[in-house]
Amino acid sequence: MRQLLKYSFSICFLLSLLFVQAQEKTTTTTIENDVKITETKNVTSTKKNPEKKLDTVKTDTIKPKTDRYGLIVGVDINKIARSLYDSDYNGIAFTGDYRLTKKFYLYGELGSEEITVEDPLLSTTTKGTYLKAGFNYNAYTNWLDMENLITLGVRFGFSTFSEQLNNYLIYNPHPYFGQSELIDSGEKYDGLTAGWGEVAAGVNVKVFNNIYVGFNLQLKVLITNSEPGNFENLYIPGFNRTYDGKFGAGFNYTVSYFIPIYKKKVIPVKTASKKK
Repeated sequence: MRQLLKYSFSICFLLSLLFVQAQEKTTTTTIENDVKITETKNVTSTKKNPEKKLDTVKTDTIKPKTDRYGLIVGVDINKIARSLYDSDYNGIAFTGDYRLTKKFYLYGELGSEEITVEDPLLSTTTKGTYLKAGFNYNAYTNWLDMENLITLGVRFGFSTFSEQLNNYLIYNPHPYFGQSELIDSGEKYDGLTAGWGEVAAGVNVKVFNNIYVGFNLQLKVLITNSEPGNFENLYIPGFNRTYDGKFGAGFNYTVSYFIPIYKKKVIPVKTASKKK
């Protein structure tokens, strides 16, 4: 009996030892698996971080788009050319566009003219200066680095001038015995003034770096006009021919140079994305 108890106790002890060793193996395997899982997570996380850093570096190197602001100073080639081929005309004009906003420009023009006008009944010589001021709106949307202009403008003009009556004819409604002889006068009238408003449409194209070539058309209406008294003004500097009325027209052909003063960053307009 004592031998049987001894053997049974030994067998139970051996079985308990085997059971403890099996538990230790399972715990070590689970711990090793956990370690492996955490290590793989750390590796993948370290691989993602450099990609994010590279993306941030690329976005920082992109230069923002800027618009140039400044003054466009030009000369009217049309008046200079006419002074060369027309012996009865002498004139010059300077124009200026100062950019206020993205679309609006402050416009100014200063000029001087002297012209002899021959009418069927009289001949006059007009000499004086004029000034125009107003605004231009650029209706053209530039893309990339273009700086062209398609403008619509409103201006007001003022002129001071003198009028000289060279010669005249006395009007004869019944020229049965012929017309009267031409009478020389030479009388001069100083201190004459005129004011008008005008609308203009034009194009200004950048052909070289800071060099522009453009033209514009003007439709004008006379607001104030002081006359000598015994005849009407046939020509007003800056307004052109009056044609016995209050309406006039004009044309400018300019070569200009852009003087940059400062730059302004272009802020892109954010468009809301459509929900699917």
